[in-house]
Amino acid sequence: MPITDPELIKIVEKRVFEVSICRRCGAKNPLNAKKCRRCRGTDLRPKKKELAKFKAQ
Repeated sequence: MPITDPELIKIVEKRVFEVSICRRCGAKNPLNAKKCRRCRGTDLRPKKKELAKFKAQ
């Protein structure tokens, strides 16, 4: 069921996209994290804000 309410869309986007991803183990972390919660690595990147686009074959 698609979400049409703009307020709900903002809430969902914040929940899904505003996280950091650990480059070592792939765990989701809070955006302001300095270290990974799982492996304690410091190599974190922000999650991509756009869904990946697949080429149609």
